[in-house]
Amino acid sequence: MIAKQEVKELEKSQVELTVTVEQSALQDAYDKVLAKYMKSVQLPGFRKGKAPKSVLENKIGEGMREESVYTVIDEAVQKAIADVDQKYRPLPYSTPALQNEDDIPTEIDKDLVFSVKYDVLPQFDLPAYTEQEVDVEKVVISDETVNAEIEKLRDQNAMVIEKDKDVEKDDIITIDYVELDENDEEVAGTSRKDFVFTVGSGTNFYKIDDDVIGMKKGETKVISKTFGDDHEVEEYRGKSVKLSVTLNTVKVRDVPDLDDEFAQDVAEEYKTVEDLVKGTKEKLEKNLEGHLKETKLNTLLDALLEKVDFEVPASMIEAEVDSSWRRFVSQSGMNEEQVLQYLSFSGQTKESFTEGWREPAEKNLKIQLIIEKIKEKENFEVTEEELAEQVEQQLKDITDENTKNYYKEMLKDDLQTRKASDFLLEKNTFKESKEVSYDEFMSSHQH
Repeated sequence: MIAKQEVKELEKSQVELTVTVEQSALQDAYDKVLAKYMKSVQLPGFRKGKAPKSVLENKIGEGMREESVYTVIDEAVQKAIADVDQKYRPLPYSTPALQNEDDIPTEIDKDLVFSVKYDVLPQFDLPAYTEQEVDVEKVVISDETVNAEIEKLRDQNAMVIEKDKDVEKDDIITIDYVELDENDEEVAGTSRKDFVFTVGSGTNFYKIDDDVIGMKKGETKVISKTFGDDHEVEEYRGKSVKLSVTLNTVKVRDVPDLDDEFAQDVAEEYKTVEDLVKGTKEKLEKNLEGHLKETKLNTLLDALLEKVDFEVPASMIEAEVDSSWRRFVSQSGMNEEQVLQYLSFSGQTKESFTEGWREPAEKNLKIQLIIEKIKEKENFEVTEEELAEQVEQQLKDITDENTKNYYKEMLKDDLQTRKASDFLLEKNTFKESKEVSYDEFMSSHQH
């Protein structure tokens, strides 16, 4: 059927496959199409399936030749792709596109030559990925960081209790308030009962934090406020108001003392404050360990990425962006139509909203391709015991064997990826350079 086929590499990991089909294959395809129509077509003056071949060819010969040519093209593309080198196989989401379709001849009296283009997996040579030296930050967990973490624990364990005392900063108070006009009459619609806020937080419309300090429970006070021209509510900009405020309750946060009793309340294994301090530091170190491992790996992969030069095909990036879009829609709690409608309210489309995802998607794909190539070269082994453990943990509720086997392959690949990560961390040197605090490091590595 195929007399000749050749592959030409193009930019952006795309190839052009040119195929020459023998004339005999076109003739065979045409004969089959002709036989089909001779049995099924009914022409005026003839019973169904009884029209002579010459009449049928005269009436619909062009259409039959075109159908046979495109049937041959479909079959030839499938056969040619099956015969090409593995590296020239199309990506699952890249459909071979027929080139210069308008110029494809529909004659069947000579060989047919046509071309298709499609995306393939990017080809590149791996740079040296072991015995490399990479600079990373040195993260210091100071005593101040540990103490701050313990203070958070004390704050989390604080109890809010009511006190008969004058209002001070950080007290939690409950008030009634209402605006007064020039005749000290209440302004309709401005009254609020049992409003609660923490003094000094600024979480009240009139910003009366400083004005309520010193008030006593049950006291009513008239407060005058003048708002600036930059007030968040336009109708209050430059406006002066009088506010009648009545203090209902004063509550304080009763923070537990840092003593052995508190340490024992935090966790059973702590008996003393010293145990609490030590345990808190160990937890910070454990939390840091995972982040440091990820940061070291990412830094190394970024360094490897700079040493390779290949392009990710457009279809691959589109598939990655589409996958991110579907996750975004799922996490939004809305269906896709609702999300698109929400975006339209702010003048956005799916395309404009996801445009910024393309560059990071391309980078992530390049890193994935590098890791896959390392996995292929190193051939990391996953034992039956390792796989069985993961299956038991993650697939124990799946009863359908076909579904379970599908996910087993994914788990196996995931285990190989983990082994590749551990291999890279073990076989390279990470030199601690710039020193940063725990808080600084963690805040700069939030996802």
